[in-house]
Amino acid sequence: MSYEKEKKVALEAAISAARLCEQVRRETAFEALEKGDGTPVTLADFGSQAVICRAIAEAFPDDQIVAEEDAAGLRGPDMTERLEKITGYVRGILPEAFEESVIDWINLGRGQVGSRFWAIDPIDGTKGFLRGDQYAVALALIEEGEVRLGVLACPVLLVDPGEANGEKGVLFVGVLGQGAAVSPLHGGSFKAIHVAEGSESMDLPFVESFESSHSDHVLQKEVAESLGSQAPLLRVDGQPKYGIVARGEALAYIRFPLSPGGYAEKIWDHAAGKIIVEEAGGRVTDMHGHALDFLQIPEMIKNEGIVAGNIRIHTKVLETLKAMKQP
Repeated sequence: MSYEKEKKVALEAAISAARLCEQVRRETAFEALEKGDGTPVTLADFGSQAVICRAIAEAFPDDQIVAEEDAAGLRGPDMTERLEKITGYVRGILPEAFEESVIDWINLGRGQVGSRFWAIDPIDGTKGFLRGDQYAVALALIEEGEVRLGVLACPVLLVDPGEANGEKGVLFVGVLGQGAAVSPLHGGSFKAIHVAEGSESMDLPFVESFESSHSDHVLQKEVAESLGSQAPLLRVDGQPKYGIVARGEALAYIRFPLSPGGYAEKIWDHAAGKIIVEEAGGRVTDMHGHALDFLQIPEMIKNEGIVAGNIRIHTKVLETLKAMKQP
C-alpha cells in the first residue's frame, strides 16, 4: 500500500493540531490539570486530540484510535469554563464544534489495539509545552503490530538547526519502505533525511529525556562517554528527540530506566518517532535489543528503555550496556 491518503490526512491533522496548541500557548494563562498518574494535561492536549481524532474518524471510520487523553475529567460543573475554552479553540479549526461534540471527538481515542489502529499523542512532552520548550504532536498508523506511517509536528524545533534565531516549526513524516522526510511546519517542500553516519559524527551529542524521573541520566552519560561522544548530552522533551536523530543532529536517543520496571513506556510516545528514525536509515529497539511491541495498551510491558540511532552506534550502545551489566 502507498498510504497516500493516510499520509495526507495525518499531515493535515498534525498541522491543524499544532496550530491549535501554539494558539493556546500564546493566549492562555496555563492552568494544567493533574491526571491520575501525576502527569499534567492542558487545554491544548484536549483540543489537539479532538481535532486529530475527528479528522481520522471522518476519513477512516472503521479504524480504531488509541490516544492518550480521556474526556471523562471534563464533565461536571467545575469544568464548564475549561470545556468552553477548549471548544472555542477547536472551533477555530472545526467551525461545527460544540461542547458535546468536542467531548465525543476526544473520546474517539478510547479505541482498542487491533489489526489496524492509530496511536495518537496530542502533545508529547506536555511539561516542555508548559515551559515554552520542545514538544510534538504525534500520529502513527499501526497494522498487524507494525508501524506503517508516522508523523511528528514539532512547533518549537528549528527549521535550520544551524540558525539559532531562525524559523521554528518542523514537520516529520515516515512511511514504511518509502523513507523519511522533513518540511517546515508552516509551509514548504519536503526533503529526505538520513541519520548521521561515519566516524566524524562522534562530535554530535546523544539526546535524552529532559525529565530525570523518566530515565537514568548518570548511566546514559557513562554510555555516551564510553563510546567517545565529545558533546554533552542534549536533553529534550517528547518525540522531537526522534526527529533530531532522524535528521542527523544527534548520534542516538538513549533512554534507560532508573530501575528495572521503574518506568513503563507508552505506545503513543514512540510509534511515530520509531518509523521516522528507521526510515531515515536508523534502528530503534529497547535497551536489550528487543523490537518495540505496539500491541500492548497503554504500557509497552514487554520493553524496557529505548535505543534509537544509526545501525553502527545502536549496536555499540547495546554492547556497552551489556558489558557494564556483567559482573
